[in-house]
Amino acid sequence: MVAMSARPNQEAAAQQAENTSPHRAGFACFVGRPNAGKSTLTNALVGQKVAITSNRPQTTRHTVRGIVHRDDAQLILVDTPGLHKPRTLLGERLNDVVRTTWAEVDVIGFCLPADQKLGPGDKYIVKELAGIRKTPKIAIITKTDLVESKALAEQLLAVSALAEELGFEWAEIVPVSAVEAEQKAARGSANPEGGSSDQDQDRDGRGAGQVGLLADLIAPLLPVSPPLYPEGDLTDEPEMVMVAELIREAALEGVRDELPHSIAVVVEEMLPREDRPADRPLLDIHANVYIERPSQKGIIIGPKGKRLKEVGTKSRKHIEALLGTPVFLDLHVKVAKDWQRDPKQLRKLGF
Repeated sequence: MVAMSARPNQEAAAQQAENTSPHRAGFACFVGRPNAGKSTLTNALVGQKVAITSNRPQTTRHTVRGIVHRDDAQLILVDTPGLHKPRTLLGERLNDVVRTTWAEVDVIGFCLPADQKLGPGDKYIVKELAGIRKTPKIAIITKTDLVESKALAEQLLAVSALAEELGFEWAEIVPVSAVEAEQKAARGSANPEGGSSDQDQDRDGRGAGQVGLLADLIAPLLPVSPPLYPEGDLTDEPEMVMVAELIREAALEGVRDELPHSIAVVVEEMLPREDRPADRPLLDIHANVYIERPSQKGIIIGPKGKRLKEVGTKSRKHIEALLGTPVFLDLHVKVAKDWQRDPKQLRKLGF
């Protein structure tokens, strides 16, 4: 009689257990100081742009939800504004948004750039997180593509030691390069037949693969639940808000000093143009770009309107990709004096 290996039965049992494990769904938020890579990480996990990015701190001004669909779980990722020492009423309200968010989610991800030492701002945030006892917390070391292995190891040890000092333990500590993950996704889109090259394997195995690992580690920490959003939904952001954010992202490019913080965008109207043939639709979008002082108006508009035209051209491409239809974009620049400090103006601009 021939002895049969137990391995196939073990593998079948493991597969069956995996198939019968309960589905999970819930909310995970990414927090950290400004410009810590939270929005780029959100986009990389979702696999599509749902949050605007910029190398300017304080790009994110409200919570953005990105939705990751998996067979075993649905992750609703909440990208929050960077927690900072506020100098304006807007800053105070953004900090309130962050604290309200992390009090309501199932998992908190603290983002710390690999290329920057743990600073007072990071320690302040982690100290606040230490007081949230019941919510699992993951330390995420972002921008690992910018450092060598030794510097990354030092950062991993530093963030672990900080938690120990404050009397808690991270559920996980994960290094990621969301930028490399986005580039890999773009290569995958360009090569639909699949396959990978040596270029897809980032330095020391870090980066792009770790973004997928991060999702694997978040999923088991979520509550047992059916999906909370329909299959195919990647965000619950209203289209008008996403369009306004894409315009603001384009307007942020190339501006300096205090001007990035002074820019706000409101979409006043989005209407299909009448009397267009069914096979040639056109969506008219009318939006206002607000700044705080008349002297800033010329910077946004540029010589003979050149810069505003560039903002319109660049943002229109992203808007058309988002909405799937040709767009006519009508932009106007208006002054809302000191809007970051004026409660009435903040309400008008949606804060």
